[in-house]
Amino acid sequence: MTESFRVVIPARFGSTRLPGKVLCELAGRTVIEHVAAAARRSGAAEVIVATDDERVSAAAARAGVESVLTGADHPSGSDRIREVADLRGWADDELIVNVQGDEPLMPWALIDQVARLLAEDAHADWATLATPIDKEWEYRDPNAVKLVCDRSGYALYFSRAPIPWDREGAGELPARGLEALRHIGLYAYRAGALRQVCAQAAPPLERTECLEQLRALWLGLRIKVALASELPPAGLDTPADLQRLVALMGDPRGA
Repeated sequence: MTESFRVVIPARFGSTRLPGKVLCELAGRTVIEHVAAAARRSGAAEVIVATDDERVSAAAARAGVESVLTGADHPSGSDRIREVADLRGWADDELIVNVQGDEPLMPWALIDQVARLLAEDAHADWATLATPIDKEWEYRDPNAVKLVCDRSGYALYFSRAPIPWDREGAGELPARGLEALRHIGLYAYRAGALRQVCAQAAPPLERTECLEQLRALWLGLRIKVALASELPPAGLDTPADLQRLVALMGDPRGA
């Protein structure tokens, strides 16, 4: 890295499908402790957990990272990070990486990669990563966010629908040479661009797709995209995800 960056991990306690998921235990540590440990291995100059709950703050302390108590009514992790940036007085050109608090197996190398991607492109406001889609079910899954880019690697659009859509292919995966990409929910922002997005109400595109990155595109910001250097395992959203991660990482109770 030629430029320093900070990692902020938004980790609210509440969750619709799995309340308190960031405090679920995997292999003897809470989910947020695993996320914080990965962030500490990256090249970040500082790692902060942004939360609305003292129990999450205590878990962050066990992982050796600082936490900031934020408001409980933030509509997104980006808004929670913006509060931290404002509380700390970070300049608009500060680089911030948003590592979601429910990704216990997020590779630390991807944190460095997305930070470097933004640092090395003065024309980009945000940066993010993607992976190729090679399975039909994933291409059609609305929970798998797809994206398309221009020839310079800037995002044109994100969607829950299958894109690009091959009109002649009856909805099959695009032919070789026109790769379908799945978005990874890992972002790097310039603090000023983050503030600009959080100050704007969600436009119709964002409300329709429920994708906050569409607000950045709607505002005319540029999001640089690169293929992830490695494939990140799926995160934790549901009880079924928790069972999968326990099977993968081990049951802390030794069962």
